[in-house]
Amino acid sequence: MAFNPAAATTAYIDALGPEALAKAADYTRGSEWLILWGVVVSAVVTLVFVRFGILDRLGAKLERRGWATRTFLLCAAFLLLSALLTLPWDIYAGWWREAAYGRTAQPLGDYIGQYAISLVLGALFGGLFFLGIYALIRRAGKRWWIWSGGLAALAITLVLLVSPILIEPLFNDYKPVPAGPVRDALVVQATEAGISPDRIYMFDGSRQSNNFTANVSGIGHSARIAISDVALKGASLDEVKAVTGHEIGHYVLGHIWRMIIVFALLAIALFFLADRLFPRLARLFGSRATIDDPRGFPVMMFVLSLFSLLALPVQNYLVRTGESEADVYSLRTVNLPDALASALVKTAEYRSPRPNAVEEFIFYSHPSVERRVRVAMEWKAKHMGPSGAQ
Repeated sequence: MAFNPAAATTAYIDALGPEALAKAADYTRGSEWLILWGVVVSAVVTLVFVRFGILDRLGAKLERRGWATRTFLLCAAFLLLSALLTLPWDIYAGWWREAAYGRTAQPLGDYIGQYAISLVLGALFGGLFFLGIYALIRRAGKRWWIWSGGLAALAITLVLLVSPILIEPLFNDYKPVPAGPVRDALVVQATEAGISPDRIYMFDGSRQSNNFTANVSGIGHSARIAISDVALKGASLDEVKAVTGHEIGHYVLGHIWRMIIVFALLAIALFFLADRLFPRLARLFGSRATIDDPRGFPVMMFVLSLFSLLALPVQNYLVRTGESEADVYSLRTVNLPDALASALVKTAEYRSPRPNAVEEFIFYSHPSVERRVRVAMEWKAKHMGPSGAQ
């Protein structure tokens, strides 16, 4: 009997069982609502800061400081204080809900400890970045937002460069894949792709999440492929090879560079929108600050939150394109469609495999698992004969 890609895809997804599929759909839709509620939370934070004049009071105390120091401290203070204000919400969304769905076994104390590290890093790097933005507003005239794209590209590149070396080790332990059949197979894959085998790592992703995942991070000499211990422990050798082939695809195809360009363009659009909307939103929240005044930073951050929601479909479309390209790269170089399909199904526990078209277009940063498995099965039908045998 001829191999049927559609039937094979259905079999892979249905193998999860109706209870698991319903739980995945419920978890996914809840996560989508969290994105929408996040904008409401941002609006409440902005309202609190403006109505209580928090940055106005802090700005008055810093009046004798130089402009750059004052601007950095105001931005960093807002990022720190707003994170503390939203801590209950973040605990609910990032820890309690994840634990309730069985997506994490991380103790609350460890979550809060890592949250504190993220908070400090976010205030430091965010404060420096927005110091640059306010400097552009002061010095570049009415078209300051055009230059914001270059600043964003520089900032993203620097973060990507130092992240694997200085930031990621603060949250996880990265080490070479242990000697054995898995490492031997990955060394062969990396060598064939022109990647030094010492750039493939495993990390204790189970510390934060039970999700089956891997990623590419860094650029240049800091770039590496990292596979969670969840994936290494819960996958067959073929599945590890297929997933690693996907991540190597991101690396070889230069997706990181493409995303830097995309985010730089999105930054230009964001700050153009901020330039146009800031006066109206400032009045709406009751702020008297102008866009060049860091005391209006809470309003600026609300614009960022609003724009992030509006730009989500565009951003997700571009990321989905890269994910599809990486899947094809894995199929073309590793040629293990069933292993890729079975590995993908393991991600369906936290990303509903059968969203509707609108849901996938707006909220999904990866193509649906059903769509990705179908591509793998069609590849199998095309390259492995009518029966699906090698």
